[in-house]
Amino acid sequence: MASAGHLGHLQHTSGGYNAGAYNAGAYSGAYGGAQIPILSYENINNGDGTYRYSYETGNGISAHESGAPRAPGPEGLAVTAEGGFSYRAPDGQQVALSYTADENGFHPTGSHIPTPPPIPEAILRFIEFNRQNPSSGDGPYHHGGRYNNAYHY
Repeated sequence: MASAGHLGHLQHTSGGYNAGAYNAGAYSGAYGGAQIPILSYENINNGDGTYRYSYETGNGISAHESGAPRAPGPEGLAVTAEGGFSYRAPDGQQVALSYTADENGFHPTGSHIPTPPPIPEAILRFIEFNRQNPSSGDGPYHHGGRYNNAYHY
């Protein structure tokens, strides 16, 4: 990992490149403002689809991710990733999120992510009733029902 004050450079590593130290002092942003030092930065791309990066700033922001290709599926090669980030919210709360991402989507976890309210008991009973009493498929909204007789499929 790099520390603040080192000039950025690329150094060759077996199978890829490592961005090495990145910071030339501090980042002030595109619009000026307070300078925020980059405390650490790592960016490794091995050239075979595997990668990892991480960084930490002087204002408490940090992030990391690593990923790798996975066996091809119906839509081609998939890349799986896992990582996370954290920062301090304006109200002072520390926010941290971890995630995985794969062919089934993005899956975040974190204590600040809202959770849905519990399913009402009456709906749970109805779901259980339907599970125990499956439809025979001959109702009015199924092929062959009286409302669908006028239509020829």
